[in-house]
Amino acid sequence: MDLPRTILVPTDFSACAQEALDYALKLAQRLDASVCVVHAYVIPVSTWEGGWAFPQDVITQLEAGAREQLERTLAKARQTLPTTTAAFYTGDPRDSVLKAATDLKADLIVMGTHGRRGLARALLGSVTESIMRRAACAVLTVRHPKQD
Repeated sequence: MDLPRTILVPTDFSACAQEALDYALKLAQRLDASVCVVHAYVIPVSTWEGGWAFPQDVITQLEAGAREQLERTLAKARQTLPTTTAAFYTGDPRDSVLKAATDLKADLIVMGTHGRRGLARALLGSVTESIMRRAACAVLTVRHPKQD
């Protein structure tokens, strides 16, 4: 098995995701690997009686905000590893991260985990667990040290 050359780091802009990105950047420096930060934007699709719960201009603003946040995250990451790139996907994070891993030919996915258990995990699901089960490459999970 070869060491990873392309590391994908999904982000939801949480502290857990930032911890994973920081770890991936340090790892990439040591391995002379590349890092791509990926955000999967979920379009709000809640409807009632055939109408959208959110006007299109609100959805557009929300997406623009997510893209701006990804750019800020990328700019910060480039302070550590100037060659870091970013990708923006639209859709379910589970599917989007796996598609990004395939598109980018990622050797490793480094992602944060909130470490939810019990009812919270049952209700919210686990994006990390789903990706770990389905990814064609290795997945490394990083837990934020300050999380309970």
